[in-house]
Amino acid sequence: MGNQIEILVVGNHEKIMEILLRYINNDENWTATAAHTLDEAKEVFERKIFDIVLISSGFDDNTEQEMIRFFNEKNARTEVVLHFGGGTGLLFNEIHAAIERLNSK
Repeated sequence: MGNQIEILVVGNHEKIMEILLRYINNDENWTATAAHTLDEAKEVFERKIFDIVLISSGFDDNTEQEMIRFFNEKNARTEVVLHFGGGTGLLFNEIHAAIERLNSK
């Protein structure tokens, strides 16, 4: 894994997505890519390797579980994080914890 952490952010609330993408891209070591639907997330994930998938709010439990299963089957190394708010401190802690797990694999 290089210095740049690639993060796929999946969510269908536009304002929340804007905030998440802005905060993630503010870190010089992180690059965020957005996907707004399950199908879009799958398509983007097939084309690019991501270190972390951050699933935001706006999906029902079945869709969340399908996403988790898809990402884990396609690339077991990718860390999947469910993020449902809680402020930027929690967001950064979740991403840093996922990076630590990646580094220990």
